[in-house]
Amino acid sequence: MVRKMVEELPWPILIIFALGLGLAPFSPPHLFEKIQMLSRGELVKPVDWFDLVMHGTPWLLIAVKLFVAVRKGPTDHLPK
Repeated sequence: MVRKMVEELPWPILIIFALGLGLAPFSPPHLFEKIQMLSRGELVKPVDWFDLVMHGTPWLLIAVKLFVAVRKGPTDHLPK
């Protein structure tokens, strides 16, 4: 069920969300700040965790969709 939902997500929409929401604000990208905070152990406030999830979700969806597409193979979508 989740695999089918991920497969049906259109690539252009995911890319727009990743570039828009995933990198906003653009100077510096919020996602990179939150990842640095996480690596330093400074991600302690709930709002920081929310920001990490919100800005990271589009990138995570792209990674999952890419994984599913590669795993599925180039000919699995053809009719038999």
